Amino acid sequence: MIYLITGGERSGKSAYAQKLALELSNSPLYVATARKWDADFQNRIDRHQQERDEHWTNIEKEKYLSEIDFSGKTALIDCITLWLTNFFVDNKNDVALSLEEAKKEFLAIAKQENANIIIVTNEIGMGVHAETHIGRKFVELQGWMNQFIAANADEVVLMVSGIPVKIKG
Repeated sequence: MIYLITGGERSGKSAYAQKLALELSNSPLYVATARKWDADFQNRIDRHQQERDEHWTNIEKEKYLSEIDFSGKTALIDCITLWLTNFFVDNKNDVALSLEEAKKEFLAIAKQENANIIIVTNEIGMGVHAETHIGRKFVELQGWMNQFIAANADEVVLMVSGIPVKIKG
């Protein structure tokens, strides 16, 4: 099963996704896609790791999620926005190449058997219009990838002010 949890900033996506993962498994994987950009970001990562108890197995993977064996497991991937940022930066803001690579990785993990994959993403296009050309390109990339994942997901939940609204499945 593939679950997509989407919504705006601080809408309750991660908390909902973690609760779902623990309902599906006593020992889920937590796949963190964040790249450690600076000391402040490292502090944020450390804080998030401390919030998860011994039930979780933490895996840090910036891009190549298909290298993880998800078969027979429940995994929470948090989050697609940071994951796409890594492709976007490495590909020098090339939307088409980043989208192609991200879709390939997603399809590889979606094929793994007997897995519950919970994916957290952001609806960044619902907010303020991006000020920069690069910002607008990233919003396009994020929107297209969200649509692709949602089309392939078994269940899609939109988080609104901490309330889950099931929109597919």
